[in-house]
Amino acid sequence: MKPTIVLIHGAYAESSSWNDAIGPLLDDGHRVIAWAVPLRGVASDAADLTDLIRSIEGPVVLVGHSYGGAVITNVPADAGQITALVFVAAYALNPGESCADASGLAPGGTLGPTLEFVSLAAGGRDTYIAQDKYHHQFCEDLPADVSRLMAVTQRPIAESALGEPSPAQEPLWRSVPSWFIFGSEDRNIPGGAHQIMADRVSAKRTVEIAGASHVVGMSHVSETVELIREAASADALAEA
Repeated sequence: MKPTIVLIHGAYAESSSWNDAIGPLLDDGHRVIAWAVPLRGVASDAADLTDLIRSIEGPVVLVGHSYGGAVITNVPADAGQITALVFVAAYALNPGESCADASGLAPGGTLGPTLEFVSLAAGGRDTYIAQDKYHHQFCEDLPADVSRLMAVTQRPIAESALGEPSPAQEPLWRSVPSWFIFGSEDRNIPGGAHQIMADRVSAKRTVEIAGASHVVGMSHVSETVELIREAASADALAEA
């Protein structure tokens, strides 16, 4: 039985960011779910994802982009038959570490000055990337017309979610084999921080794409799909 591939997007994006990867994975015979992440908090989002995984029969591969990596990190190992994790320019957090902390593991992040804030009636603030800064900050290796649409359709993340300590005392990557891909020109999570996180999870394979932005999964679809295929393949799982 081929694994179900669950794709988990990050902040300032939405599930359509996986569109170009979905077709090849479906053609391979996988069931694919591009989950709409609430972007409200690491613990609550991971709990919602856990509920989804518990409903899936058979093996599951979790693929997280950016904040989506923090979410999959906090899924419990007994949520289902989770056989592999793929971090796509994503956070692989230690216990008690926040996304903001991990972004500071190496210099080069420039997200903060690009953010705009919306106060919420229930308290707290949502964060967006300013539309006029979105292309340069988030996805400079995508065509400008694509970036313009993404800037308009971006989903906000709660400010508190970026600073929330990762609650899991046993991160999922400690018990499930992981793969890692990131771009050298990522301005949200610096390349050096990605390398530290890839090393900490003892990634089966780490792919750094020269010149790629934070949306390496969109700008380098073939390399990303190939890594997901490797993680999902019987040979890769046997070697793990």
